[in-house]
Amino acid sequence: MSSGPVRAAWLKIEEIIDPLFPGGTNPMRNLGALACLMFAALLVSGVYLYAFFDTSVDGAWTSVDRLSREQPWLGGWLRSMHRYAADLFLIFTLLHLLREWVLGHYSRFRAVTWLTGVPLLAFMYVSGIGGFWLNWDVLGQYAATASAELIDALPMLDGTLARNFLDSGAVSDRFFSLLVFIHLGVPLLLLFGLWFHLQRVTRPRILPPRALLFGQLVFLATMALAWPVTSGAPADLDRVPVALALDWFVLHPLPLATALSAPVFWCLLAMLFGVLLVMPVFRGRHPQPVAVVDADNCNGCRRCVDDCPYSAITLEAHPDGKPGKQIAVVAAERCASCGICAGACPSATPFRSVSELVNGIDMPQQSVDSLRRKLVDDLAHAESAPVVVFGCRHGIDVERNRRADVLAYSLLCIGLLPPSFIEYALRGGAAGVVVCGCADASCEFRLGNQWTRERMLGTREPHLRRTVPPDRHRVVMLGRHEQGPLDAAIDSVRKNTSQGGNP
Repeated sequence: MSSGPVRAAWLKIEEIIDPLFPGGTNPMRNLGALACLMFAALLVSGVYLYAFFDTSVDGAWTSVDRLSREQPWLGGWLRSMHRYAADLFLIFTLLHLLREWVLGHYSRFRAVTWLTGVPLLAFMYVSGIGGFWLNWDVLGQYAATASAELIDALPMLDGTLARNFLDSGAVSDRFFSLLVFIHLGVPLLLLFGLWFHLQRVTRPRILPPRALLFGQLVFLATMALAWPVTSGAPADLDRVPVALALDWFVLHPLPLATALSAPVFWCLLAMLFGVLLVMPVFRGRHPQPVAVVDADNCNGCRRCVDDCPYSAITLEAHPDGKPGKQIAVVAAERCASCGICAGACPSATPFRSVSELVNGIDMPQQSVDSLRRKLVDDLAHAESAPVVVFGCRHGIDVERNRRADVLAYSLLCIGLLPPSFIEYALRGGAAGVVVCGCADASCEFRLGNQWTRERMLGTREPHLRRTVPPDRHRVVMLGRHEQGPLDAAIDSVRKNTSQGGNP
């Protein structure tokens, strides 16, 4: 994982915003879900608008304008929401793309997700720009004419599309119906492509957290009420539009192409898409160790299958040939090397009376056995009852807190930690245990925080036994620089021990 200045600056901005949006509702950490929400708003509002839309050249402008005038509190409001949702859909999508690039989320196990997401950008722009055509006002006329000239510049075409906009008699109802079909069909392709985009993501966040969802919808509805969208003058192909209220969010490629010339614009666009598509190749040349399955200890319980964030684990027939018995199989190209599967394995309990703790599935670079050995050794040499802190290497650096009375261990992901390690540490002489994950909604591997919380609460297997005193352990999710809350959690469990808590 790179740690360049741009990435560090981005993460710092997210952490600064976090206090304003508690509970994982930081918009910067939910950009993909916000984009999906705006896409859903586009589809819902678009269905209503289409019911009143006249697909003829002569009736298009009139039907849209009448909708705003005769139904200002429904039709006009939904029309405005449709326009602003399109703007926000594009903004959130581009920010989502930028964030994934800055954080390096485009190679190895994420490569297919990245590569299936890049073509969706083209569908998004085609659908967005095509929507302006259908209003058939002066802005729609500009969008149609500029788009046609841009398409005509492609070398594989005959350059005749722009002829359809030479005069008022050139655009037929049949051609206009084709534009409607494109505007309806491309979003369906976008929806289908989105399904492919999320295929390798387990439990994808399609929608943002409830508070953010309602807040965003209220914001969108308020914008539509405060600044209603209205039509410009009807399109007139006998005149060239001069003064336009351009929607720069969606239509910015058109004036850019005019300023650069169509051939230069296409060359730059091809270069941009080329770079986006080859990025995973250059970054993914150094593979990471992947999860290893031990046939003697895997009973096919499928907990690792259910908990894997990227659908990297499947079940197949066990090599011992026993009927109905299965074994976990790891797809190396999908494995995130996070260790969440090891934390889910029922054989990963440190209480097993074996000299070497071999899991059904484990990480070679940080095995559960190595964690147990280090914990036992550190507790044996501790001068007094220490507080044990388990953290994530992608979050706050917990090992900076290591001292005589604090033992700290940085894991591949906090989801690697089997809950039984809390009880094991307490029985081994620890004063208390602090489990520290990344900030809400910022888990590097998406589900590590969620599964850890559920395991500690007893709602997900393997779970922390209820006999473990709740005042002797804490679960906190913190940003990389939130040292204060971590110190408070350490002091809290130590204070409870000094007041007579029992392990």
